Amino acid sequence: MGNSDYVYPDRHFPHPVAVPPPQPFFMSFKNSLKETFFPDDPLRQFKNKPPSRKFLLGLQYFLPILQWAPRYTFDFLKSDLISGITIASLAIPQGISYAKLANLPPILGLYSSFIPPLIYAMMGSSRDLAVGTVAVASLLMASMLGDEVNAAENPTLYLHLALTATFFAGLLQASLGLLRLGFIVDFLSHATIVGFMAGAATVVILQQLKGVLGLERFTHSTDIISVLRSVFSQTHEWRWESAVLGIGFLFFLLSTRYFSKRRPKLFWISAMAPLTSVILGSLLVYLTHAEKHGVQVIGSLKKGLNPPSFGDFVFTSSYLSTAVQTGMITGIIALAEGIAVGRSFAMFKQYHIDGNKEMVAIGTMNIVGSCFSCYLTTGPFSRSAVNFNAGCKTAMSNVVMAIAVMFTLLFLTPLFYYTPLVVLSAIIMAAMLGLIDYEAAIHLWKVDKFDFMVCMGAYLGVVFASVEIGLVIAVAISVLRLLLFVARPKTFVLGNIPNSTIYRNVEQYPATNSVPGILILEIDAPIYFANASYLRERISRWIDEEEDRLKSAGETSLQYVILYMSAVGNIDTSGISMLEEVKKNTDRRGLKLVLANPGAEVMKKLNKSKFIETIGQEWIYLTVGEAVEACHYKLHTCKPDSTNEEPQPWNNV
Repeated sequence: MGNSDYVYPDRHFPHPVAVPPPQPFFMSFKNSLKETFFPDDPLRQFKNKPPSRKFLLGLQYFLPILQWAPRYTFDFLKSDLISGITIASLAIPQGISYAKLANLPPILGLYSSFIPPLIYAMMGSSRDLAVGTVAVASLLMASMLGDEVNAAENPTLYLHLALTATFFAGLLQASLGLLRLGFIVDFLSHATIVGFMAGAATVVILQQLKGVLGLERFTHSTDIISVLRSVFSQTHEWRWESAVLGIGFLFFLLSTRYFSKRRPKLFWISAMAPLTSVILGSLLVYLTHAEKHGVQVIGSLKKGLNPPSFGDFVFTSSYLSTAVQTGMITGIIALAEGIAVGRSFAMFKQYHIDGNKEMVAIGTMNIVGSCFSCYLTTGPFSRSAVNFNAGCKTAMSNVVMAIAVMFTLLFLTPLFYYTPLVVLSAIIMAAMLGLIDYEAAIHLWKVDKFDFMVCMGAYLGVVFASVEIGLVIAVAISVLRLLLFVARPKTFVLGNIPNSTIYRNVEQYPATNSVPGILILEIDAPIYFANASYLRERISRWIDEEEDRLKSAGETSLQYVILYMSAVGNIDTSGISMLEEVKKNTDRRGLKLVLANPGAEVMKKLNKSKFIETIGQEWIYLTVGEAVEACHYKLHTCKPDSTNEEPQPWNNV
């Protein structure tokens, strides 16, 4: 960067920077609340509508089924019927498997695939989300509740705590949606979710070694050290029959998935593979009497629909905190997964889903589900992907799935008696391998090393400590990065692009020319109490470095410091105090402080604080080009060492 080629622009009259007209506090406060809680303006559709129409729109807002049901066609039904039956074939074995993962009775996995999908079909705005239980939430519930109650020693209390946790999870989810607080979920960044999901998947896979190896005693800890110690300290109890079955079915499941990925039109092969594994495994055990040779089976499942569980909630003080904590953490994780999956498929089909409405729908289905023996449900990616590939048109596919599960509960549960647990372990392991997204981690490494650190922090925390600690580490690192963005904003030196009046970052554009006697700095963030001290010190250091550079190069001494404030969207009183200190510092150095393009909110506060009077309206310009032109004019018409000079008004020059 040099200044030898800098061409001084022709002087013209600058445009004044306006101070916005004053606005009543109530109006300003109302606008701020609206932007915070109603950025999508959901009430816009109610404007200028008669009361009857408003009532109908209100019902359609909370019950989207009233919006698409009147337009439902027979062609839609055919597509949804195929999709619903396909995802039911996946939901039944996965539901049983994930319930076992949560240390709950297997029948709860089927219960949870019956009531919640019906609720979501009425209230959800996603056409592609297939509702059901998920492995990560099941693992979290088992880990957190297991620290308080042993599921093997006190299964009834453990079950009641799981239902209570589900109730509180739904209450939190619905409240976040109704209060328009969905942005809280955004604190789980993409990098956090990638690392957390991969870590949880790794832990789940390792825990399935219990089922694959036919072990009866196993650690309740989830960290990799405890799990591997438990596995290899019982080598004498490994069952080769169970291991052969597990490896064989895992190979079958992974092979079908690979084949379906290579030929997307044959997606149904992968979707039907879990149910096929259950059928084949059950037949194999039944015909060979493998249950007598160390292969564990599910046993009898209770026939009938979901029994009410209103009176099973645990509100006693000794267990309430555990239920609330478990519900809040699992609820947030389930909510983040469900909304992310719904938005992904909505983007593919080019339609919009309302995040807050989804929170209300997911929360309501968990509240209602907890009253009918269901544990935590959301929209798992694997099931939703099958629903999407099967060509679903509306949420009716969830209704079809629920009817298929209902039929299973009423008539088919005895057929699962001989289903080997090792097959359920293989189903879980195959599903979890799909959650380890190593390609996303490599992409994070290439694009943003800090995001990769967040991802690995979450992964290593889950794998080597616990699921809860991994989640805390991931969120803490994400929040730390957010604080660093706020507390350490970027500042840049700007230079002039040759043969133009455009000024850009000298690091991004090395060919730019510095302007003799003028230092142009860009502040790239709002100025708040958290970064005011840093910006004051950083601006002072920029000035020191520029003066040292000019002195060593023998160039024109520094006379003006221009702060380009286009990216400063807001400023608080600490920020104004910082500008006042910078003004005093530049005055002591014999320099003049100039502002370029401060925004409306900044100008309003600078005006109220009298800072505009302090610096002088004449030293605030609309563009960097106008500020440079004015400074250049002063350099050639006034004495350079005059620090207290009064600038001449433009109309007198």
